[in-house]
Amino acid sequence: MVSSKERLLADLEANGAAAVAKLAALAPEQFERGRYENGWNGRQILAHMASIEWTYARLIELAAAPPAEGSAEGAERAASAQGGIDGYNARQVEKRANATVPELLEEFQANRRKTIGAVAAADEALFEVPIRSAGGRTGTLAKVFNEVALDHVTGHSNDIAG
Repeated sequence: MVSSKERLLADLEANGAAAVAKLAALAPEQFERGRYENGWNGRQILAHMASIEWTYARLIELAAAPPAEGSAEGAERAASAQGGIDGYNARQVEKRANATVPELLEEFQANRRKTIGAVAAADEALFEVPIRSAGGRTGTLAKVFNEVALDHVTGHSNDIAG
């Protein structure tokens, strides 16, 4: 039987490779077209993908040491989940306003390698721990990883490709 962790590692590898292959094959002008409801074009969506990929390893930290109920960290995370995530995303995209598509693809790949490394190093039992992501996703660590690191990336890759 394949464990949640083993499946997640294989899926992260395949998902990252598929996203990069799909996006690297697009003509440069395809990244400048508006694609998303907030007005982002394809390059901005890619900037979002690259910028948030590093945050997925943080989910493992949350599963290993969740903030105590009523703690300052817990309150900060709750406030972020209640509306701060959109501002965070916009700031991260703006920081990458001058990045080229190849630079953004490299950043995504580098951050995906860090995500895979964090998953590989994590204790298997953590993937069954319930968590809440900064974006408000809830469930076991394995479920939330599937939603944010796999489905989210696939969705945005499809948004860019049209």
